[in-house]
Amino acid sequence: MTARHVTVHKPPEVAARANLRDYEVTRAAFTWASARAELDGLPGGALNIAHEAVDRHVAHGRGEHLALRWLGKGGEVRDLTYRALSEETNRFAGVLRALGVGRGDRVFALLPRVPALYVACLGTLKNGSVFSPLFSAFGPEPIAARVGLGEGRVLVTTEALYRKKVAPIRHTLPSLEHVLLVADASAGAERPAGTRDYEAEMRAASASFEVVATSPSDMALLHFTSGTTGKPKGAIHVHEAVVAHHATGKLALDLHPDDVFWCTADPGWVTGTSYGILSPLTHGITSIIDEADFDAERWYAILRDQRVTVWYTAPTAVRMMMRSGAAAARAGGAHALRFIASVGEPLNPEAVLWGLEAFDLPIHDNWWQTETGGIMIANYAAMDVRPGSMGRPLPGVDAAIVRRVGSGVEVVTSPDTEGELALRRGWPSMFRGYLHDDERYAKCFVGEWYLTGDLARRDADGYYWFIGRADDVIKSAGHLIGPFEVESALLEHPAVAEAGVIGKPDPVAMEVVKAFVSLKPGHAPSESLRRELLGFARTRLGPAVAPKEIAFLPSLPRTRSGKIMRRLLKARELGLPEGDTSMLEGAS
Repeated sequence: MTARHVTVHKPPEVAARANLRDYEVTRAAFTWASARAELDGLPGGALNIAHEAVDRHVAHGRGEHLALRWLGKGGEVRDLTYRALSEETNRFAGVLRALGVGRGDRVFALLPRVPALYVACLGTLKNGSVFSPLFSAFGPEPIAARVGLGEGRVLVTTEALYRKKVAPIRHTLPSLEHVLLVADASAGAERPAGTRDYEAEMRAASASFEVVATSPSDMALLHFTSGTTGKPKGAIHVHEAVVAHHATGKLALDLHPDDVFWCTADPGWVTGTSYGILSPLTHGITSIIDEADFDAERWYAILRDQRVTVWYTAPTAVRMMMRSGAAAARAGGAHALRFIASVGEPLNPEAVLWGLEAFDLPIHDNWWQTETGGIMIANYAAMDVRPGSMGRPLPGVDAAIVRRVGSGVEVVTSPDTEGELALRRGWPSMFRGYLHDDERYAKCFVGEWYLTGDLARRDADGYYWFIGRADDVIKSAGHLIGPFEVESALLEHPAVAEAGVIGKPDPVAMEVVKAFVSLKPGHAPSESLRRELLGFARTRLGPAVAPKEIAFLPSLPRTRSGKIMRRLLKARELGLPEGDTSMLEGAS
């Protein structure tokens, strides 16, 4: 039996501890109003994300609990309690106020995973301003596009990043009034003209600040996501999103007050903000921040030495760790772990089961988008896992499989029928617009449904299964073929490290399936291996679904969040324009 046909059953002792113990009971009783009641709020019905993430814990006597532990890539360690984090973020809010930056003004951060990034995020929100994170690996052009579209007034960055990436394009950004430079190893004796010293400004600011009483509907976060047209989209999120950040941390990630949590995502993309900063802090727990890039041995050491209990990572990282084998994971000694989750792209069934072999824990896939702001569909701590499925909808989230009919949609009620995944409007972290693009935003909705652009199916038990993006799905000889299914089958072969699948135009079948694979160490491309893989996939998937062509690549193009860029594979195969590549791993 292959991994895709296995169900992982949870022992009773797991269910006994879980926040969500009975899915149907919790779903029937859940309301977003009750979820909001778990937070403090501010007088007059106001709600501010930073207050819920930091200051309320100090007010409730948890100020000395460790909030953030930063692990520098050179071995440095810096701890921030909730009280210290409150004071630091107060100072940053005061810096902004002294600069005349106020409610609704956009503050961008172009920083590696250093404490200043987390302080800037929360301090910006305290001030009623809007926070927008950027990947520190972005080059000048994507930075200019996002800061320009977002009309950023403030940028927090390092001297090295400023000199290399911002100074050359600053003249194109008339809205950018203030640049705060965080000290780094490259800092010179003379700071670049037109910039301010972050540390000096922070020292001069007061550790006291009254959090701005923002409305739940005030803009709080601006996240950019690449579009196929080459123009990034700025998804607007509001302070009310914190209700979903908190609820999903509790139900989908099963966070408890004594947890040590590690989200490996960079805050330059939405997971690293929603779950690398905000959600764990609203629960008053300890978060680990690792400045360094991926290294399997380092990661195993962090899991062991920091006694991480809940780990949220990405399929790409899991597959990279799988290369070193389960024995390396078992030897790592991550005995405190009790829950592992993954997001960023669908998690292949083999990776779910590898978690059992390596950690005695399945890896729980979940699904959401930049636009949803938080986890929408998940595999829960107490619920059986069906490897390859993204799970069941969050309590409070109504999902459906729909088909577009004219100007409307019809809901598909029969199980295992493919269609577009849709969510009913109304969850708190739903994006409230694309900045300066109302028409594009309106096209995302039909009546009460948000159309995700993802194709999926729902089985008879309510588990959802990802098929692919609507523009990724391959139509071959009348069959709709999801790339993910083909990729998962190829990944079952012991030689395959990663696989990406596209539809290649064909005069007879309309499209044929072509796969691109990278190989694990110890395996080399050859014609015999190509034929072996073709036969392997045909045996598992059948002739209608299996790839007709396979090409070997040293590595597959991925976004910085780990998603394989099938669009780019297809463009390169067909000699088409590559579109927006600013989110491409290694892009500059």
